[in-house]
Amino acid sequence: MKINQHWLTDISRIPTPNFDKRSDPEDISLLVIHCISLPPGEFGNHYIDQLFCNQLDPDQHPYFKVVYQLTVSAHLLIKRDGNCIQYVPFDKRAWHAGNSAFEGRERCNDFSIGIELEGTELVEYTDQQYRQLAAVIKTLLEAYPKLSAQRIIGHSDIAPGRKTDPGASFDWQKLSRLLR
Repeated sequence: MKINQHWLTDISRIPTPNFDKRSDPEDISLLVIHCISLPPGEFGNHYIDQLFCNQLDPDQHPYFKVVYQLTVSAHLLIKRDGNCIQYVPFDKRAWHAGNSAFEGRERCNDFSIGIELEGTELVEYTDQQYRQLAAVIKTLLEAYPKLSAQRIIGHSDIAPGRKTDPGASFDWQKLSRLLR
């Protein structure tokens, strides 16, 4: 796996309009792990792509009426089968963290990369997802010198009380072993 012009090579790309310029494109210094499923608890469809591209049809599911107007994105999504989709180049600011702070610094979108795992806080993530996540992280650590293994956190760490993902089902020790 490699990065070319801030895009991972050999994975799917679905560009989203939900991003903007970083104030400092060289300041990529945090990696945020999230989880998402649409509808909640359902996997293996294209609704996440549609949400990130502002194309989610509110009439497809009652829950979509709550979220279809959100303008959100992440840099990457890792599906249950390990397939990876990139929506935003890494030198741009994806809209994944919302109101957030890390080590006293607010607006984590400004300096972070957001990776969504298809899942929920209560369902175990798959081995394929962990392997792909580790491969992606290793590639990012090589490409962006301000990132480090110590600066990989969950959404819940930067938005406590507001967010709980990736949740208790995420095995941080397993990820740590795969990164060695």
